[in-house]
Amino acid sequence: MKLNLLVFASLFSVILLNSCGRSRTELHVDYTDPSNFPIVGSTVTPIIIDNTDAKVVEISANALSADINAITGKAPLVLSELNDKKNIILAGTIGQSKYIDQLIYEGKLDVSKIKDQWEAHQLLVLENPFPNVEKALVIAGADRRGTSYGIFELSKILGVSPWIYWANVHPEKHEQIFIAGQKTVIESPSVQYRGIFINDEDWGLHPWAAANIDTDIEDIGPKTYALVFELMLRLKINFMWPAMHPCTKAFYYYPENPKVANDYAIVIGSSHCEPMNRNNVFEWKQNFEAEYDQNPGDWRYDTNKEQIYKYWDDRIKVSNNYENFYTVGMRGIHDSGMPGPRDINSKINLLEEVIDDQRRIFDTYYDQNTSVPQLFCPYKEVLTLYQRGLDLPEDVTIVWADDNHGYIRQLSSPEEQKRSGGSGVYYHISYWGKPHDYLWISSISPALISYELTKAYQFNARKIWVLNVGDIKPAEMEIEFFADLAWNVEKWVPQNAEKYYYKWAAETFGKDYADDIAAIKKEYFRLAQNAKPEHLGMLSFTEEMQNERLNDYAKLLKAVETLEDKLPSRLEDAYFQLIKYPVEGAALMNQKAFYADKSMKLIQENDEEALVYSEKSIEAYQKIQEITRQYNEDISNGKWNKIMSASPRNLPIFDAPHVAKEAWLSNPKLIEAVDVGRNKYLDNLPASSSNAEYFKTNNLVAIPATDYLKIDDFSDDQIIEIPGLGLGGTSISRFPFTGDSYSKDDFEKVPSLSYGIQLVPGEYTIAVKCVPTQRICDGRRVAYAISVNDGEPMVVDVDVSKSQRAWGKSVLQGFSEGVTKHQLGQKDIIRIYLLDTNIAVSRIEFKKKPF
Repeated sequence: MKLNLLVFASLFSVILLNSCGRSRTELHVDYTDPSNFPIVGSTVTPIIIDNTDAKVVEISANALSADINAITGKAPLVLSELNDKKNIILAGTIGQSKYIDQLIYEGKLDVSKIKDQWEAHQLLVLENPFPNVEKALVIAGADRRGTSYGIFELSKILGVSPWIYWANVHPEKHEQIFIAGQKTVIESPSVQYRGIFINDEDWGLHPWAAANIDTDIEDIGPKTYALVFELMLRLKINFMWPAMHPCTKAFYYYPENPKVANDYAIVIGSSHCEPMNRNNVFEWKQNFEAEYDQNPGDWRYDTNKEQIYKYWDDRIKVSNNYENFYTVGMRGIHDSGMPGPRDINSKINLLEEVIDDQRRIFDTYYDQNTSVPQLFCPYKEVLTLYQRGLDLPEDVTIVWADDNHGYIRQLSSPEEQKRSGGSGVYYHISYWGKPHDYLWISSISPALISYELTKAYQFNARKIWVLNVGDIKPAEMEIEFFADLAWNVEKWVPQNAEKYYYKWAAETFGKDYADDIAAIKKEYFRLAQNAKPEHLGMLSFTEEMQNERLNDYAKLLKAVETLEDKLPSRLEDAYFQLIKYPVEGAALMNQKAFYADKSMKLIQENDEEALVYSEKSIEAYQKIQEITRQYNEDISNGKWNKIMSASPRNLPIFDAPHVAKEAWLSNPKLIEAVDVGRNKYLDNLPASSSNAEYFKTNNLVAIPATDYLKIDDFSDDQIIEIPGLGLGGTSISRFPFTGDSYSKDDFEKVPSLSYGIQLVPGEYTIAVKCVPTQRICDGRRVAYAISVNDGEPMVVDVDVSKSQRAWGKSVLQGFSEGVTKHQLGQKDIIRIYLLDTNIAVSRIEFKKKPF
């Protein structure tokens, strides 16, 4: 494969950066050398905080003590006085810790790189910082979260995973533990607010919390949120939209919830459809009469303004005591359009009135000089109102949404990027809705996450990123990747994102297992790209494709089971949650679907092998139930009871399979009519593409986009390869995303790739299969041009956003495609021009007439 020198140099520098890891001058763990700073040596070094510092500092210090105890069996004391200790771990916030401020005043602690910087922190070892103290490992934060992040950074250096509680990643035991190196400085994050949205909690988080954590209220409450908030601090995530489905009472219903959030320094908001930190499903629809002793009336601002205004005003009266990022605007009570006038201009005027009144409430409870973070999410029908001319205040942050399946719908134009409020992104790795849910197993790859969110960042969506995480499990790695990307977006650019598998595996399971786990994750995401396990019922596969997927999953599951036998016992439960359950679940869903399909086909031929495949399909279904029971009841002594459902929303895809067995035993002829109808249904479903990177049949030849002869690009327009993205596991795109969008008049400037192909002469279609991205903003497309043997290029736009049917098909099958017709000879040169920056080409398919 031929890479131009510019791209090669870029990739080499990224690889070099990530292969080197920490500089040896940075703080790192050591288990043997007592000349280094002792965490636990001959004695246990205490943790010193100022008891007037923020509550989150005390919480984090106690968590650090517990982490050290998990490694050594010895827990450091958390103290607020020095007491002439020989060595100390000192954690504090600039301006809030008397000990930190004293060191700064005396010139012993240089905080110039972090002072006044959002959430920045540094760790270093100081000699003789105080009288009678020989050494101090100092953790200084620019603000309260910065200090907490610094404390948990030390935990991570010591080998404690952020998932120590949430996935039972138990650290390796050591009798002694020391810190070597000099200093670690971590400056401000790429994205200011980095948040998660707990959503669709009905089948996991809520039943688990009600049965095991907040048992007194049988709900998601302060005890559960405390566990979530600690995880967020460990991941350097600072913002949350709380759970809000009908099964869960409103966040503010329990007065302890916002207090706990404040203790943990977590910023609270409310979802894209719930303005002003209210939970409408519960607080308006279910509980309004209990709160106000009257009927709420209609949820219409044009007819019930006084009531709704008071409802919002009462929340801000309470919430202004805490740190918030408020959603403004208005939609339906839940995730639906705003009630009101039918005329779109009248609806826009009403929405402008809503936002003006909401800002008037802020003026009542906040100082005029205080900036109140506010966001507006043009999601679904609200996007139409915004596009039709909604006058949005300059300082409100626009939060652009993806299409619910991981592909961003729109980003700020050059003019919108000038807004003082900036912009952000609301992004899904779990979803309930059309064309089909994916609530069971997380399968949005880090490569896709990076591709879309790096694009967003380059278009200045840097104020806030919110990730819909469903009920957290089993999306642990994807959540951590999102957090790491949001903190340092330059480290995990799309062409480098797949390397995250190794980094994450090494930190979570150890370097001895990292290569194997990285390979498992890579193959897992490749197989999911064009057929999520939840979507198998809406896709059709040829028998060849079915067999290929079954074989690939069999190999993958074998690799998972082989590695499982090598792991130490302390990691068994973590491995089951983080690696085995998602892989085995996906493999079994493919077996259930495809073996059922085979049984139904064979019964038409009166072939008794139909019974064999019936049994195989039923066995796969039963195995899914068994591994889910194991997840809930067996691992970690039943800690995760009710956290995992094998049938979210009880959708048909999760049901026991329809197989030939019962019908065969009674009357084989009954099947024929049923199967004819089923085949007619399948004929109208999108056909999935084979997972093979290179395949050939009698009238179809396919080549990966990476199999090019040469690249023609320019200094400011790199063509890059992105491992882990798209069909076959790699795609070709342009970088950076802010590059020009070219027209058909600019072909001499357009970055392009040339391919050689040798086929039987004749008329062919050439299908260019792409990641189903959407246009970035007005004036851009998702376009390529194609020419044969330097003939006139044909322009094709593969943006599917204008057609609901085309969009639904593309997100289910994992690709969009452009198709053109050409007369090909024995040897041809195909040239593909990448006219837009957010087009990612995965595969090129040549199909001979008859089509």
